[in-house]
Amino acid sequence: MTNYSNQLEELLELTVKEQASDLHLSTGHSPILRIAGRLVPLLKRAKMSPEETLALAEALMTKDQFQRFLEQKEIDFSYNLKGRARFRVNIFFQRGDISCALRRIPAEIPNIEELNLPPVLHEFAKASQGFILVTGPSSHGKSTTLAALIDEINRTRAVHIITIEDPIEYVFKDDRAIIDQREVYQDTLSFARALRSTFRQDPDVIMVGEMRDPETMATAISAAETGHLVFATLHTNSAAQTIHRVVDSFPPEQQQQIRAQVSGSLLGVISQRLIPRIKGGLIPATEVMIATPAVANLIRENKIHEIPLVIETSAEIGMISLNRSLAELVKRKEISLENALNYSLSPAELKMLIR
Repeated sequence: MTNYSNQLEELLELTVKEQASDLHLSTGHSPILRIAGRLVPLLKRAKMSPEETLALAEALMTKDQFQRFLEQKEIDFSYNLKGRARFRVNIFFQRGDISCALRRIPAEIPNIEELNLPPVLHEFAKASQGFILVTGPSSHGKSTTLAALIDEINRTRAVHIITIEDPIEYVFKDDRAIIDQREVYQDTLSFARALRSTFRQDPDVIMVGEMRDPETMATAISAAETGHLVFATLHTNSAAQTIHRVVDSFPPEQQQQIRAQVSGSLLGVISQRLIPRIKGGLIPATEVMIATPAVANLIRENKIHEIPLVIETSAEIGMISLNRSLAELVKRKEISLENALNYSLSPAELKMLIR
């Protein structure tokens, strides 16, 4: 009889050893690692049968999680490999069979410099109240950037930090701050509910892993307005698109009020992409918008389409456009021109910048 727990452990150990970011287990395929952004199948291993993927999925879950997975057809949770590594796991059905996607979470929380992020991000970690959004496509390092900001606050300020995550990814060790980490489904029933209860838990800093619905967004904005520093993530591609997404999540009759609230509480938006490096690995290209009075005014007056121009012309105060970030990485020979153009939202303008 096959010992699936041992087989699972072996695959996870290999993921750590190869410094892969992800492990994919899927019926009809050999296990696949994602290394430096590229999928690498483990061809020496046989293609997995439906029974094998089910058994490996079961080995990852507790009885309760397995029950929830069967009811809801998909599940997110974190998995600890004997204290050596943590994984964010998503298990789902596809065409009646089971697939697993496991994202490796480094044990140590990297800092802003180690992540090659712009130094202006340190300013966001010094703020005492307001709303900061970290955005970008899925799997482009938002959680890691958020963890770096929270850990910087943890190391430098005596404050109470509450995080609400699904699942908990990085595990923080209290330094100068007290940190309470709450996992959706395990410690609370939903993001919105956990966020509402934070008002009675005396936090200074609140981190919301993901803003999935208007109720969570509205509560996060209220928390920022009432003297808390709130960090959250969204799956959007730019600062302007992020503000559109927040406002458009609400019914038309509420949008003017939401614009007013966002313009008053927003401190900034960090939007990032992870781009393959010429020498291997990945490096972030980052757009940074700081909510100056001019930006707040554009949000209030619903002239959000003018924000990119403000970002482009405000480099002296630390704002960075995505194209400038890409152009800088090309000039430093960190990334290829081809990759820069692929990730740019305005390739024609990027070509001019690089010239």
